[in-house]
Amino acid sequence: MFGDLYNTDILTLSAGLKNARLDEPDGTARKVSKLCGSWLEIDLKVNEGVVSDCALRVQACALGQASAAILKDKIIGTNLEDMTAARDALYAMLKEGGAAPQGRFEKLALLKGVADYPARHTSTMLAFDAVVEAMEMALENA
Repeated sequence: MFGDLYNTDILTLSAGLKNARLDEPDGTARKVSKLCGSWLEIDLKVNEGVVSDCALRVQACALGQASAAILKDKIIGTNLEDMTAARDALYAMLKEGGAAPQGRFEKLALLKGVADYPARHTSTMLAFDAVVEAMEMALENA
């Protein structure tokens, strides 16, 4: 049914993700997919508008975990503008037939096949939706 959607790259990324928390994060967000029950929580430390540390707790399918692993691998040094652009590019790739994100988050191209499975879109978006909310919280509290 899902063909090569759950390929070796996706499964490797999802297997490497470890759940963790940060002490006294500057921003925290939780997102849930009502369709499948997947959820993700993110804690951020933000210094001068830039992410300096990140911890995730994820209970999601391999696609949601892979997306979160890509985010976790590349988030240090990003700002709200970077994360909003990455989220919007991922959304466009999944929902509007857009190109895969470029630059720091280009590995999200591995998830391009998810576009054909609308029921998996929300789970794949969890990390990027959550990080934008957590960054907004961190900047408000700064």
